[in-house]
Amino acid sequence: MKAEKGLEEETMRLIEHKVDTSGEESVVLNYVELTKDFEDVKNYVIGKGRLLTAYGKEKEMCKIRQDDVLYFEAVGELVFAYTEKQVYEIKMRLYQVERELKPYNILRASKSLIVNIGHIRSVRPALNGRLYARMTNGEDVLVSRQYAKDIKSTILAG
Repeated sequence: MKAEKGLEEETMRLIEHKVDTSGEESVVLNYVELTKDFEDVKNYVIGKGRLLTAYGKEKEMCKIRQDDVLYFEAVGELVFAYTEKQVYEIKMRLYQVERELKPYNILRASKSLIVNIGHIRSVRPALNGRLYARMTNGEDVLVSRQYAKDIKSTILAG
């Protein structure tokens, strides 16, 4: 297809290099200006290896990857992290989780729920301006009207 007059396609170089061990893995960003796109890539890379201290069913302390968490939910005074297969307790308040992880694709979905945008498979309308977000494990979580616009626009932009 011929590009419209006045529009040019500017492509970026991609350089890949296979390494022998995970300790050698790295990402190098070369940019003229730190735009939102580069900032998103940077935050994705940083968040990919970020570990959270969590507590399992038997109250055993363990480390889970932040990227593996589908969503965080506050139930009373407790905060839980939901992964594909397990639920963990997190010893933080929900607002603290949101503040710490906001740069890493985590968005508020309701007063008691924060979702990992990377684990939303689809969204569909619910009653009164709310949304249902279908997570990668097939579970539907309800997004309140107050946060529906942010979630929807982020999904469409990504």
